[in-house]
Amino acid sequence: MSQESVDLAPTDDPRELDEQSLQIWGGELGRAAIEADAFVCLYGPLGAGKSTVVRAACRGMGVTGAITSPTFTLLIRHETPDGRPVWHADLYRLDTPGLLVDAGWPELLEAEGPVFVEWAERAADWLPADRWDVELAFTMHPETRRVSIRSVGAAPPPPWPPEDPC
Repeated sequence: MSQESVDLAPTDDPRELDEQSLQIWGGELGRAAIEADAFVCLYGPLGAGKSTVVRAACRGMGVTGAITSPTFTLLIRHETPDGRPVWHADLYRLDTPGLLVDAGWPELLEAEGPVFVEWAERAADWLPADRWDVELAFTMHPETRRVSIRSVGAAPPPPWPPEDPC
């Protein structure tokens, strides 16, 4: 299975964020995702900050306790203080998209609550048509990341990262 990231359109206006700004924006992303019941796909190389964004998004929705990446379990259900589910999938160890069926992917596509998927490119054609795509990349500065986000299909507009916060 290829580990290449999706090719986001050049109009998605990438921003360079330091870790603090990435966490602040992640919280905004979480609040917007729960309001929109969004399916959020995260792309980027190992260590680019996908888990950091998901943890910040969960915190932004009020999730408490440990927020770990489900690398070995594929899927974790978190809960907001008012009992709304927040789904977090990590497809890093997924060998083939066909294994998604065994992992409960069809049910996840119909689940209530926002869904965050790390290594979403591994789901290939199984991704929903309406979603937010977030791409994270390394920059020339080790303490910053380039962040791009776009709405796909009929998904509402996502929150944009702040301009030049660094």
